[in-house]
Amino acid sequence: MMGHSHAVSGALLYAGSAPFLPPLLLHTHLKPADILLGTVLCAGAALLPDLDHHDGTIANFLGPVSKALCRFVAWASGGHRHATHSFLFVALMGGGTWAGVTYGGRYFTLGMTFFLLAMAVKALRLHVPGHGHHTWLTVIGLATLGTVIMDKWMPNAPGWLPYAVALGTLAHLIGDCLTKMGAPLLWPHKQRYEIVLIKHTGNKVETKILVPIMSVATVALLCVTTFQPGLIG
Repeated sequence: MMGHSHAVSGALLYAGSAPFLPPLLLHTHLKPADILLGTVLCAGAALLPDLDHHDGTIANFLGPVSKALCRFVAWASGGHRHATHSFLFVALMGGGTWAGVTYGGRYFTLGMTFFLLAMAVKALRLHVPGHGHHTWLTVIGLATLGTVIMDKWMPNAPGWLPYAVALGTLAHLIGDCLTKMGAPLLWPHKQRYEIVLIKHTGNKVETKILVPIMSVATVALLCVTTFQPGLIG
């Protein structure tokens, strides 16, 4: 799947699960602001597995810094669609974020927020067109602005942030399992799992059907869960 599709799928999964899973897993009910913020950050987290792709959608979201990061992750994980496309990676991202929020405090939370926002801005193409410095500088500027705004609404230690990161990472894996290459969900076991609904990345099924449906569904769910929460539960 394309980066844009992954981001939308992450947003949809968070918006759809926010009223139900956090009470079961986190023993807390999310406030409307938590749902809105988490949906945006989950969209960014849905790009995390592709940090192993130095030419992917997000390879240049922070310019040369992200390019170097992606090359390192690709080397350390065995290349594209290997270690980072597994349940183990989902657990590492969720657990690592929990540790960061718990022990790293506000600085970690805001740093992670900026990082995820930057990926979301890149994947959703909210930046100026192109691939040069003007593009990634726009991404950095928008992510910085978004982080400052979110800082006003986000709790000091948001317990839902690890959930959003793990869920977004999982959404990516589910999306890639719909393609021909599949994903090695049980890595280091190398078998790839797939149910091929998208034969070619960026084809009409993905761009003309799945993405519009997921986008409309996400907006509809947010309207219900944030503006009319009484309709659920």
